Amino acid sequence: MSKKLAYNQLIQNQMNDHDEDNKIRAKDQARVSALREKKGWFFRIMLGLVLIGPGVLVMIADNDAGGVITYAQTGATYGIGFFIPALLLSGLIAYVVQEMTVRLGAVTHRGHAEMIWGRYGAFWGWFSLIDLVLANILTLITEFIGITLGLGVFGVPHIVSAVAAIVVDAIVLLILRYYTWERVSLWIALGNLVFVPLALMAHPDWAVVTNAMSTWHIPGGFTPAFLFVVLANFGTTIAPWMLFFQQSAVVDKGLTVKDIRHGQIDTAIGTVAMVAVALALVIMTGSLVYGMPGAADFNIQQILTVIGNKIGPMGEDLFALGLVEAGTIAAIALTASTSWAMGEAFHWPKSINMPARKAWRFYLPGLLSAVVAAGVVLIPNAPLGFLNLTVQVIASIFMPAAMMFLLLLLNDKGIMGKYTNGKWQNIAAFSIVGLLVVLNGVYGLTVVMPHLF
Repeated sequence: MSKKLAYNQLIQNQMNDHDEDNKIRAKDQARVSALREKKGWFFRIMLGLVLIGPGVLVMIADNDAGGVITYAQTGATYGIGFFIPALLLSGLIAYVVQEMTVRLGAVTHRGHAEMIWGRYGAFWGWFSLIDLVLANILTLITEFIGITLGLGVFGVPHIVSAVAAIVVDAIVLLILRYYTWERVSLWIALGNLVFVPLALMAHPDWAVVTNAMSTWHIPGGFTPAFLFVVLANFGTTIAPWMLFFQQSAVVDKGLTVKDIRHGQIDTAIGTVAMVAVALALVIMTGSLVYGMPGAADFNIQQILTVIGNKIGPMGEDLFALGLVEAGTIAAIALTASTSWAMGEAFHWPKSINMPARKAWRFYLPGLLSAVVAAGVVLIPNAPLGFLNLTVQVIASIFMPAAMMFLLLLLNDKGIMGKYTNGKWQNIAAFSIVGLLVVLNGVYGLTVVMPHLF
């Protein structure tokens, strides 16, 4: 076969794949259109339930195993005081950032990686893709840390836990089409709420929780260690993969400009759930662990032991299951994020609607990234606790660059038309970028000149 014929066949195959993807997506859009035309509260609620998905998933997956560990160690080290209002602020920041991906995806019908490559060329496309894939692999390491530690409470060997997690991730990604994949993922994500009753079981002093809002102070003062934890908390609240994931999910779901309002509500619901779980974790360990001798240096296994001693074996078991759930839902989201970005960048099939036999190049990068991350976690004597916090800090360092691409696209009238950012949206977004740059800069100074603060 000549090169020209081979190229023409490739183009024809891609067109056929695209047609098949569009046919599946059209069925989902028809379901939405039918519900939109019907009157009454019941059908409005049903429409909302059908459109819920990308926002809730990205926010709950953001409370990943690494995030759970980070919040637990934050409460154990610094108590309830400073981080209660800080987490409320970070939730608002996360909503501002993720809402922009809803509009961008609904207006352009293109994923984030595809937009960057198409608008800014290969150099910046490669820059953003390498940034994303590296950050995703590092974050996946923290998911497997959580899964292996959580199942370890029940006596499951780490290698068995890691292999089982990869198998579950592969089954969900390879077998289910987008709508079913999303529904199954949402059911898994519900398990994240287990940390809320755990916080209640800790019997926190609610007066202390309430006072934290009016007496915002830093326990132990402003130190490099405190700044490291602040960056880790921001890194687990907003991360580059979230931009790529939600925009691609909006596109794969088939949302249009008519669905932007529902997409914003979806993201707001996810934000409330994310903040509630983060607060629950800090309140729980701030109540149970903070103040104990050496609590600032406790790893997650020691924190689990304290939970078991103070609220009983059921509390320890529920926390361990929460860790497993958090790692599982985040691994599903992260592998999808990597596959979407690679498919968009290299014009491969780029939809979870596509069967694995036709779109193996799409699914392979995400699953390979999971295998690599699991392999790192299984390295004997790897410093998992330090690695977890470091990954969150790296995510925070990578975020300003990712945010700038998003802001450039959201302010491009040629792309967004009347859906460009408004004045206050830009003020909020650029303030977030500025905050991250300042925090990263100050942290850099503490590394170079540790006695400066």
